[in-house]
Amino acid sequence: MFSRSAVPRQALRAAQHSWRPQSRSLAAPASGTFQYATGEAQGIKFAARDSTGPVTTVAIVSRAGTRYQPLPGLAEGLKWYAFKNTDRRSTLRIQRESELLGSALESYTTRENLVVGAKFLRDDLPYFLELLSDVATKTNYQAHVVHEEIAALVKMSQQRFFADTTAMALDSAHGVAFHRGLGSSLHTTSDIPMKKYVDEDSLAEYAAAAYSKPNFAIVGNGVEQAELSKWINEFFTDVPAQAPFELKPQQTKYYGGEERISHAGGNSLVIGLPGSSSPTGGFYKPEIAVLAALLGGQTTIKWSPGFSLLSKATKDAPNMYIDTKSLIYTDAGLLTITLSGAASDIRKTAPKVVEALKSVAQGVSKEDFAKAKALAKFKELEYGQATEAGMVWTGSGLVHGGKPYQIDEVAKSADSVTAEQVQKAAKEILEHKASVSAVGDLFQLPFAEELGLKV
Repeated sequence: MFSRSAVPRQALRAAQHSWRPQSRSLAAPASGTFQYATGEAQGIKFAARDSTGPVTTVAIVSRAGTRYQPLPGLAEGLKWYAFKNTDRRSTLRIQRESELLGSALESYTTRENLVVGAKFLRDDLPYFLELLSDVATKTNYQAHVVHEEIAALVKMSQQRFFADTTAMALDSAHGVAFHRGLGSSLHTTSDIPMKKYVDEDSLAEYAAAAYSKPNFAIVGNGVEQAELSKWINEFFTDVPAQAPFELKPQQTKYYGGEERISHAGGNSLVIGLPGSSSPTGGFYKPEIAVLAALLGGQTTIKWSPGFSLLSKATKDAPNMYIDTKSLIYTDAGLLTITLSGAASDIRKTAPKVVEALKSVAQGVSKEDFAKAKALAKFKELEYGQATEAGMVWTGSGLVHGGKPYQIDEVAKSADSVTAEQVQKAAKEILEHKASVSAVGDLFQLPFAEELGLKV
């Protein structure tokens, strides 16, 4: 067993900062620098990418997002319980030792994954891998912690969620689009799940499934493949080969529909349409990313409305937020157009969104298409250059499809997209039902039918 004394360090305090994918920096050209080397140690899939510098980031990416929870609230409960007491350390000791090394463990949940990881000085890799192995295999699920601390944390999370109309509309759009599975809410919106379904036994069983060998991967950035393999072999010896129950939902089905939620704190409208799966999934359509860039909304050029169709269409409502995103998952995707601001601005602008989409279905100019394709490729590279984003997508690819998400290859796929493919994608999208969610002043916010959308 590896042991060490925690020595305070003042250097490189930047390792303390949150390592979640939050911001994007300038992108580099596709040159192979984003590639991860993959392998298997102790029957666990892993990926490593060495890079210069003294800082290393390591994460466990497990198939334990809200899509996979057998009971509501388990994914969020496991996120909050990620570094509670283990067989070797108390919660306080975990926190203090990590802080003394200039770092901190963090966790967050997506619809498909639970991610637990840390950023730290390169020399401290063995300590943090041992700590992560304890989180995966030796956590003590104590009843009083489950019922008291997690309930309090969930309540704070609920308050933030209910104050954000855009988050509520986006969550609602997923529920309308996919119902169960990918439609399961990222947020526990009532006290019922924590009181009825989440206890120390159900949480421990869900964790045992999430941290069985088929259901998680370890990803390291700033570490050599051989070194990461060595420490996985050293510490992850107690990982069960099989899960107590299967974490494999049915193929996602798209439904569509409409939901309206009254809210006094703001106004948001999300129009969701069938999109693309991730590149490691079986329904990948790179033309959807180009279509999202073409529709756009938020300008990439300061003091200019930009070239995107929606930025031009909404110039009369400068204070309104509008943006288009291609949200990708392992076997499905959702193209979302989000409008947020004054209800009157949304009502006036929303019809122009549908008009813009219909115009793409009729054809797109060579200049606009060239700009959109270049922007789609740039965004992919820009996002991939962010260490944490590349790690999460790589781990997700290994867990869900058995192959890593290689950013360079994905960015290059945009080069093969044609204007005809984008036009066809827009036409097919309009033939399907939309998933429309309105949150705010429902007297003014439009219905889907008023926008000319099928629901």
